[in-house]
Amino acid sequence: MQPGESTSLKNEDINRLEFPINPERAAPILERLIVPTKTRARIYDRDGVLIVDTLNLHNRGSILRFDLPPPNTKKKKTFATFFKDLWNRVTRWIFSNNLPLQRELGGHNGRAFPEVVNALSGSKASVVRVNKQGELIVSVAVPIQRFRAVLGALVLSTEGGDIDNIVRAERWAIFRVFLVAASVTVLLSLLLAGTIAGPVKRLARAAELVRRGGTKARIEIPDLTERRDEIGYLSGSLREMTEALYGRIDAIERFAADVAHELKNPLTSLRSAAETLPLAKDNLVRQRLLEIIEDDVKRLDRLISDISDASRLDAELAREEMEPVNIALLLEAVVTVARDTKPDDAGSILLDVAPTDMGPDAFVVEGRDIRLGQVIRNLLDNAQSFSPPHGTIRVTAARDGDEIEIIIDDEGPGIPPQSLIRIFDRFYTDRPGADAFGKNSGLGLSISKQIIEAHQGKIWAENRTADDDEQRIIGASFHVRLPAANVATG
Repeated sequence: MQPGESTSLKNEDINRLEFPINPERAAPILERLIVPTKTRARIYDRDGVLIVDTLNLHNRGSILRFDLPPPNTKKKKTFATFFKDLWNRVTRWIFSNNLPLQRELGGHNGRAFPEVVNALSGSKASVVRVNKQGELIVSVAVPIQRFRAVLGALVLSTEGGDIDNIVRAERWAIFRVFLVAASVTVLLSLLLAGTIAGPVKRLARAAELVRRGGTKARIEIPDLTERRDEIGYLSGSLREMTEALYGRIDAIERFAADVAHELKNPLTSLRSAAETLPLAKDNLVRQRLLEIIEDDVKRLDRLISDISDASRLDAELAREEMEPVNIALLLEAVVTVARDTKPDDAGSILLDVAPTDMGPDAFVVEGRDIRLGQVIRNLLDNAQSFSPPHGTIRVTAARDGDEIEIIIDDEGPGIPPQSLIRIFDRFYTDRPGADAFGKNSGLGLSISKQIIEAHQGKIWAENRTADDDEQRIIGASFHVRLPAANVATG
């Protein structure tokens, strides 16, 4: 043995003899420390020998007394106890793990615990184990040092069930919060289902029935407009949409019936003339029949053209974008064309645009110039057809507040009082003599009204009366009012 090694061994023996751990002094200190925490404390010396264990602390000469359970007695299980045991088993099964088993190895083999080995080497260590009952036990080992010399290891470990009770209590608290949250969620779901999902489902079912259209009766959308929320707004919108749809269907059905009726008249006349033509022997009769056939063909062509224009009018008005239209310039252009194309015996057309101090934009409206020009042409054609030869047609325009009014007056026979409203119906015509047959389709004024209403305006007819006798009719007057555009004037 080398001298240096001998000296080292001697110093180590001296340190061991100089700084021993006195169990008699350590035990009372540990006992006072573990009472509040209810933990188990053990002290191992440098060799791993157990010298103090608070689990077995007792005074010399004292008698240890342990209470035994009463014989042949069983705890009466209540529903709460049963549920709690079931809950413990379920949570233990769900949160089961592969932790090492806690063992009691006696007093002379402390180095069998890895935390004790680490503590004796001068470092801290902790280990989590389970006992035979599946309860968690946490062990923490720290070195006992003096002047950096490791004298032993102190191991603190929890009692079986302490941590499990804490974890179980937290899990139970979380589970109760979950139950409350789930109950609130279910109640809210039922409330939402009754106040939102249910009404929406009713509206969707009614809309589906309207889409199918399998029943003859009109499907009514549920009226939920008393609600001041989105469901009430949706119900009102669906009801208005359905009413507009049914109105459009009715209009299409009436239009189809009117078309069939109007086409049937010239077709009947055409068929009769065509069947009679081979039987006619007189050239004058044959010539008359040919003229009838020619007139019927022209009438059919006029009807088909006007019907085509009326049928696509809604789609074109909805598709075309509105632009600023100067009514004064439009009237001047339409009147100029009407003057140049009027028959020789037709009367004169006068245009009068009332002056205003609102500048050049006073007669500007938001609209479609082609369609508005079509309305003016229809009204001029109507006035020319009723005016006497060399009569006068007056076209005036004036700004009235936020509206622009156009008036077209003629010197014709006027309009029968019962026809003042009907003249805007489809295929309605009230013309005397030969003009009543085949000359007009009866769609001009109806199309004009449709165009004006699409521009948010109004159109109506009146009779002009003499100043000296209000009962004497001296002509007809058609009024058109359109909202003026919000254009800055200079």
